[in-house]
Amino acid sequence: MRILCLSNGHGEDAIAVQILSAIQAQNPEVSLAALPIVGTGHAYQKLDIPIIGRTQQMPSGGFVYMDNRQLMRDLKGGLLQLTWQQYQAVKRWKNQGKEKSLILAVGDIVPLIFAWLSGCRYAFVGTAKSEYYLRDRQGNWLPKTSALEKWFGSVYLPWERWLLSRKKCVAVYPRDRLTTDVLTTYKIPAVNLGNPMMDGLEPPENLPQKETKQTLTFVLLPGSRPPEALHNWQKILQAAQLFVEKYQAVNFIAAIAPSLDPGEFFDCLSSLGWQKLDSQPTELTFGDPEAQVFQQNKAQLVFTQHRYAESLHCADLAIAMAGTATEQFVGLGKPALTIVGAGPQFTPAFAEAQTRLLGESVLLCSRPNAVPDKVDFLLSHPDLLQAIAINGQERMGTAGAAHRIASHLLAL
Repeated sequence: MRILCLSNGHGEDAIAVQILSAIQAQNPEVSLAALPIVGTGHAYQKLDIPIIGRTQQMPSGGFVYMDNRQLMRDLKGGLLQLTWQQYQAVKRWKNQGKEKSLILAVGDIVPLIFAWLSGCRYAFVGTAKSEYYLRDRQGNWLPKTSALEKWFGSVYLPWERWLLSRKKCVAVYPRDRLTTDVLTTYKIPAVNLGNPMMDGLEPPENLPQKETKQTLTFVLLPGSRPPEALHNWQKILQAAQLFVEKYQAVNFIAAIAPSLDPGEFFDCLSSLGWQKLDSQPTELTFGDPEAQVFQQNKAQLVFTQHRYAESLHCADLAIAMAGTATEQFVGLGKPALTIVGAGPQFTPAFAEAQTRLLGESVLLCSRPNAVPDKVDFLLSHPDLLQAIAINGQERMGTAGAAHRIASHLLAL
């Protein structure tokens, strides 16, 4: 059997790698390949999975559908040529093998269209859409759901449902039970096996114990796509600076994507008065030899690009302007404070949609200086913190989905 994985984004790549790793563990004889439609596929490279075609980082970072200006920039940057070359690479892969072939599309309609056009059997992992955008936990329409959205009947639009109901589409793995229930009413082969977004986030052994951790700890999540991540970082630091002034001591862990260049991030810290320490006198580096530690007054900031799971588990709260990372943090049962950004991803519309997806686990702030009041409100309402813990786990599911999806795929 041979499997080609198509994905379109840093978060989608990470989810795809979780599933492919599980496939390798269950059946090492399966031939794996990948084509990241957006970005360079750093996650696949780490796993030594061959990339079959050309990759390129586009100016929009993959968010052309959010802003027409971004589309124009991508078109000037060679989007059409790249798309055609990637399509040709998929066709070549299909024609090269006589074994049983399957395409696994991870993300949204873009890899799904590639999979359908290939003529291969295909399966789809839907990371981008959830009925929680339109419905509450009981499946009732949310007040903000428009008449048109109700008429469409699902967060998956009719043309997406058409692609998912083709004979060649052998399995669909939605991100939650509610979405699975709705898709099955359209005779789509949807199976609720959980959300692989929560895999690979097992609590590490070297995590500081809660009873010994006295200082409030924030994880800072600016997103993964340049140059937006750097702009988000500047806003997040404005909020963090308010806590430096407010508390005697506070910890920050900056969990930055490995694909981003740390230099400009360090420059922002220096301009705000953070001093880089020569040594690493903190347990918050989690043994990462490349982590950098900064200090300002009694506040400490750890900058790491290699201890993502540890960073999420150790933090009490997140200050976030990200997609997947915010969802994963919420899935651990913790609250995230999000700040509206300029985009192309973390726009006001995206941020508002994220609050519908994740419910009370996300507190949306219009500007950085609104974050401290929201934190004060949270810390003074332990009943809300308990509800957030339950809500996050219900909407994001439990770990192990990648293993379950891999088993299902291998049986097709």
